[in-house]
Amino acid sequence: MKQVRIHTISLGCPKNRVDTEWMLGGFGASFVNAAGPEDADVVLINTCGFIEPAVSESLQVILDMAQRLAELSPRPSLVVTGCLVSRYGQDLRGELPEVDLFLEIGRQNELGQRLRELADLRENARPGLEAALGGFSAARLLTTPQSFAYLKIAEGCDNRCRFCTIPSIRGPLVSRDEARILDDARRCLDQGRKELVLIAQDVTAYGRDRGQKALRGLLEKLAPLNGLEWMRLMYLYPAGLDGDLLRFLADLGRPFIPYFDIPLQHAHPDILASMGRPFQRDPRAVVEQVRTFFPEAALRTTFIVGYPGETEVHFRALESFVREARFMHLGVFPYYAEDGSEAAILPDQLPDEVKEERRDRIMRMQAEISAELLAGFEGQELDVLVDRAHEEWPGLYEGRTWFQAPEVDGITYVSGELAMPGKMVRAVIEEVKTYDLVALA
Repeated sequence: MKQVRIHTISLGCPKNRVDTEWMLGGFGASFVNAAGPEDADVVLINTCGFIEPAVSESLQVILDMAQRLAELSPRPSLVVTGCLVSRYGQDLRGELPEVDLFLEIGRQNELGQRLRELADLRENARPGLEAALGGFSAARLLTTPQSFAYLKIAEGCDNRCRFCTIPSIRGPLVSRDEARILDDARRCLDQGRKELVLIAQDVTAYGRDRGQKALRGLLEKLAPLNGLEWMRLMYLYPAGLDGDLLRFLADLGRPFIPYFDIPLQHAHPDILASMGRPFQRDPRAVVEQVRTFFPEAALRTTFIVGYPGETEVHFRALESFVREARFMHLGVFPYYAEDGSEAAILPDQLPDEVKEERRDRIMRMQAEISAELLAGFEGQELDVLVDRAHEEWPGLYEGRTWFQAPEVDGITYVSGELAMPGKMVRAVIEEVKTYDLVALA
């Protein structure tokens, strides 16, 4: 069978990761994973372009790869897709002539066809490559560890936060068909995944584009699927996390786990109103409501500091809220004035040094809170889902407890005869660090 060797770099969020998996899966049995560009027919870079650092990283990765490929003969085709392409479009073609193919997000299902056309044009393409690109199917190739898979339930966003470029990059909310989501979930579980992480720009908005509140129905059908032990919901907008949904989740029980990822972005009503957030009241109400239904909940959030017009009074209100709410996981981002966003032209833009100083103040506080919260688990016996073997220490594995989401939170280092990738093991927490745990199974 003819094969196509692809070396892949997927940058940015889990939603990008899922897009990459669908693109790779489309090649079916003809796909071969190339460990490095030297072994590849195609180098595929799926970019992020959400904020300034992500744009810079994506551009640097493309330039570094183009330089490496220039030294190879035959030279693999360089394909760039993702948010950077959808955001900047034609401008990239003039700036990056080394790239053979730019593919916007909405056309990623055309990858096989476009590569065939490219192989026809390139004189140094490997013989038989066109045949390997012959049949492009609707499948998905999982690239996450054996323990979990992401399940994307919607694309795009209808919220219009003034600092955000996502709606202009990925378009309005489009919910995936429920039957296709369920089929996707079954395929992931059939491959041994024990945890499904539901993702979207706003998970609570699922079905709203069809005039429905469809999330509950979807979760009711996902929960009893064979092999599903943990079901985690990420990106829960505070406006959609109401009492009815929380009551439903409490009644649903396992495999749903009480982990709530709620991007609040700020705590002062003046800044929230200026941001155009869909929930502009005191975010304490959201936190209190979640803890009313789930006293043991693990809460994760993100904040933006240095937003235009943020005074020291506004920032101190945010500090007080963080100290009071005691989130288990918290991320802080300095505000970036993104081209095309409404907030970029607001008055009273703050200096970068102020933004960095405020971010550091919050994160120092959060480090203390995290260490204190994790200390409460020392000596306890918990389920640990093992992700992978440690790269340097034989017999040591990296895993997660229910309150640790993959790739964004701390991890649990676990050892013991029962520990192996993809397994759920019972382990005693032997040691606690600032963000991580050490356990013995």
